[in-house]
Amino acid sequence: MSKIHLDIRITGKVQAVTFRETTKYVADQLGIKGLIRNEKDGSVYIEAEAEQWELDSFIEWCNDGPDRANVEHCEVTPGEVKDFKDFVILKK
Repeated sequence: MSKIHLDIRITGKVQAVTFRETTKYVADQLGIKGLIRNEKDGSVYIEAEAEQWELDSFIEWCNDGPDRANVEHCEVTPGEVKDFKDFVILKK
């Protein structure tokens, strides 16, 4: 099995609803490596690396998010593997 990289942009009510913190917890449970950050346009940006089956579960969760979130769209784009060592929350 080989690791793949995905760039994920999530729009909707996804800031100020514990989205980043909850996503980190889910990523850690699934073995996902990468990063998450809030964007100025109100979206959340994620870079995620793992095997396909782990990412499939992660994307499924991203389409719902935490209870207080309202995900309108989850855009997933393949990217280049960066060999992240952990999943981190970036604060601006």
